[in-house]
Amino acid sequence: MTQADTASPADPAPQADPAPQAHPAPQADPPTPADPEPATESATPTHQAIPPPPARPHRRAPRLGRLLLACVPGVAVVLGLVLCVKGIERAVDDRVAGAVAVARQGDVPSNAARPHIVARSVWAAGGEGNTAARTPPPPHYDDKVLAVFVHHTDSPNDYDCADAPRIIRYLAAGQTGARDWDDIGYNFLVDRCGTIYEGRAGGVDRPVVGAHTLGFNHRTAGIAALGTFTAGVPVPRAMTDAIAALVAWKLGLAGVDPRTTVRLTSSNSLSRYKAGTTAVLPALAAHGDAYMTTCPGAALKARLPEIRQAAARLQGRT
Repeated sequence: MTQADTASPADPAPQADPAPQAHPAPQADPPTPADPEPATESATPTHQAIPPPPARPHRRAPRLGRLLLACVPGVAVVLGLVLCVKGIERAVDDRVAGAVAVARQGDVPSNAARPHIVARSVWAAGGEGNTAARTPPPPHYDDKVLAVFVHHTDSPNDYDCADAPRIIRYLAAGQTGARDWDDIGYNFLVDRCGTIYEGRAGGVDRPVVGAHTLGFNHRTAGIAALGTFTAGVPVPRAMTDAIAALVAWKLGLAGVDPRTTVRLTSSNSLSRYKAGTTAVLPALAAHGDAYMTTCPGAALKARLPEIRQAAARLQGRT
């Protein structure tokens, strides 16, 4: 018997990540001061008679030339500033366009479709007394899901898939009863026939905070495989295919590649990491990667690499 999944309903509320800093808008160049008006030449006072008309062009021509020469530096400065401003604007535009291109390249849109998920009401409305399942408390939400933890329920494997709702009810009753949790801890459950069930209340397409991985319930989702998958136990192909489809869709909502690693901060020192420690974990992780347990069993853990690859393909990644 493997160590049962342990989680803490009292994990502190998720700490909001600092909002990404927006690229500062390029500051506008200071207005170019207007070129000073060229000083006009003062007329030299004279008591002589006005020179004859033929001499006037010779006096005006040098004066006009000097005026033009006086204006040339100002015009050159203005033209230079215009060209400089245009260059800066072009450089800023290119830099912004480059940043957008990099962001788009890194944030690959996911092509993974949402798999069929059986609603919580199907298993919660059964005959067994299960008040918490029928009337769950208000859910708590994160901003997104960056990682998924895979578990097994440490229960028998020879069940009829039609009995899966009843099995889930008993799991929920145990977690909300003996463990005194407010709701079932897993966000999703998958049976050996590949049927996916909604677990914790709050909406399958929303980042609901679960109670599945002590210290790492925030910004993650928990998927429980119904059964026990210790070393040597066959893991049904239908189950791994369903997990891959669910992971591809769920992580795809945040643009996360299932084959990558993510940085998560521990909220509980009883996990593998002291509270406040930032751990680098697989985006699709085993429960035992974050908590001292053999869950989800050696057999299922050994299948995680191929599940990651299958999920990435479903997202349209190569």
